[in-house]
Order: sequence, then structure tokens, then C-alpha cells
Amino acid sequence: MAAREVAVKKYVVRLDAEERERLEGLRSKGQIAARRLMKVLILLKADVSEAEGWSDSEIIAALDTNKAMVYGVRKQLVEEGLDAVLSRKTRTTPPVARIFDGETEAKLIALACSKPPAGFARWSLRLLEQKVVELEIVDRASDSTIGRVLKKTLSSPTARSAGSFRPRRTALS
Repeated sequence: MAAREVAVKKYVVRLDAEERERLEGLRSKGQIAARRLMKVLILLKADVSEAEGWSDSEIIAALDTNKAMVYGVRKQLVEEGLDAVLSRKTRTTPPVARIFDGETEAKLIALACSKPPAGFARWSLRLLEQKVVELEIVDRASDSTIGRVLKKTLSSPTARSAGSFRPRRTALS
């Protein structure tokens, strides 16, 4: 093997017996996400509590990963604990802000249930799209977004046309 690294590590992995047993159990589980398995293996190899842990370069070579991954796992374990390393961080905000909140959704549903404009037999998604922008209910919307919002309600015109209001036939009828 190559010469040992002599650099002093800022984040040293020291697992107690319970944590090590938990990680060993996850490793031998069989079905585990690849990224999570990689973190488990990094922690097991870097552990210095029972024996001398592997160096970062040995872990990188053995697990075919990169320096940032090994460093990040070590850092997260020391700063946040084992549970933080093994679980994914939840997003505080969605990647795309919602166009329709509760109030604007209610206005859209009321509009869809109202009488359609003159010359039309019923509201289409494109008509609703134009009307919600015209009435300044929302700044912008697409017909597919309007369709998704209306699909959630039983009062939507799309629900009626999909047959969800048909009564069930029984053996007697």
C-alpha cells in the first residue's frame, strides 16, 4: 500500500459500538440507496475508534468516490450527527413557487363554476387561463396548471366529463 497520510484531520470519525452496529446492519441490509450506502461505507472505513481508520486517499481509491464526498461525510457526522448523515435534508421551500394558493384556487374554482362567456357553451382550460390573467387573479398561468388545480376538485368540469358523477349500477337497476 501507499505511504500513510500524515495530515491532521479536522473531522475525525469516532463511532461508538451502537453506531457501528447500526452502520453494519445497513451495509448488510441488501436494499439501500447507493448514495446512502456510500456514506455508510465511508464512515465504516474512516472510523478510528477500534482500529486505525483508513486515510482519505485509501477510501477514495477503494470506493471510487471523490475527496469532497469523503470530507463532507466526515464533517456532517462531527457537526450534525449520524442521523443527519444517513437521512436526506428536506427542502424548506419548493423548487418552483406555487402559482395558486388557497385563495386564488378558490377564485379559479368559482370562475370555472360560473356561467361561461357569451358564445361558449362551457369553460375550456384555455378560456380559464386567459380569464384568470385578465381578472388579475394570478400574473400568469398555463392551461395545464389550471387543469391540475381543477382536477383536485369534484366541482370541476373535467371531473364531470370523466364520468365521476355517474351513479353506480346495481343488480336491481
